[in-house]
Amino acid sequence: MFRVSGRRIGFWYRMAAVLVKPPLVVLFKRDWHGMEHIPAEGGFITAINHNSYLDPLSYAHFQYNTGRVPRFLAKAALFRGGLVGSMLRGTGQIPVYRESTDAANAFRAAVDAINKGECVAFYPEGTLTRDPDLWPMRGKTGAARVALLTKAPVIPVAQWGANEAVPPYAKEKRVRLFPRKTLKVLAGPPVDLSEFYGQEPTAEVLRAATDTIMDAITDLLAEVRGEPAPVRRYDRPTRPRTDGRPLPAADEESK
Repeated sequence: MFRVSGRRIGFWYRMAAVLVKPPLVVLFKRDWHGMEHIPAEGGFITAINHNSYLDPLSYAHFQYNTGRVPRFLAKAALFRGGLVGSMLRGTGQIPVYRESTDAANAFRAAVDAINKGECVAFYPEGTLTRDPDLWPMRGKTGAARVALLTKAPVIPVAQWGANEAVPPYAKEKRVRLFPRKTLKVLAGPPVDLSEFYGQEPTAEVLRAATDTIMDAITDLLAEVRGEPAPVRRYDRPTRPRTDGRPLPAADEESK
């Protein structure tokens, strides 16, 4: 039975499940743990590592089965037309307009959703990890910003296995379904961010809170992978702005 709280599982989510779950069940094995950490009621955040174009479906399958459907922050371009766009809009996903005057709308929508008792799923890295060994890289501060504003529980989640079927940066873009891969998902207890509550959300405070969230995700992934994580977290190099000025590696206004 579904634990319905906040957003109900409606037509579009059920249609997505009908289309997506059967192939996931047939093509992949599952190793899921930590569902007990997904809150039964009230608004909350999940913060997840990102290492494959397949892992949003893998994670969504995991959380859908808990009865608390997530609202993902996704690139605005994905919402334009077609079946995918219709499903994203119908299931209430949140578009992110990067490097534009509309960028802050995603964070307002996330806060509103949490205050209504829903779950918002963040990929704090903002994109597929660039770490050569697919460990979580330096996170962006969006999830921490929303967490400190709402004081909602932040559930860290690590996943592994989707990257073995759909490698993120393979030269040959081939899907590797056989031998059958195992999609591993491990959710942990809420991240303790209480030391940051009541503080002015300066860049330093948001960075420290973000690092705390990324540490929790990385620790879970080390458990899933059965190996120690690197001591130093990978950081992206600087890249130019559209106006020609340098942009910091951790673009704080992205998701």
